[in-house]
Amino acid sequence: MKIIETIKERLRRLSFRTGLIVLLLCIPCYVIALWGFWDEDTSIAEKGVRFTVFFGLAKTFQYGGLTILGAEGLKRVKAAFKKSENIEK
Repeated sequence: MKIIETIKERLRRLSFRTGLIVLLLCIPCYVIALWGFWDEDTSIAEKGVRFTVFFGLAKTFQYGGLTILGAEGLKRVKAAFKKSENIEK
């Protein structure tokens, strides 16, 4: 348990910008993981391996980015989206 807490503390020291970049890296991994199902030229085994690897990477980036951002960073991201919605209206 001490190792996990040490990792969390090191991730929290990273900047807000780094957290956003890591969080955004999950999007291409999700796309690649799901794109494999529509690819007819590959075998079922290859599709399964591709999905497992890239879905795992996507989840790792997602949770890592959320850990870096923390609660205050998430509030900043939500506030930015609310501002952009108000500008569009």
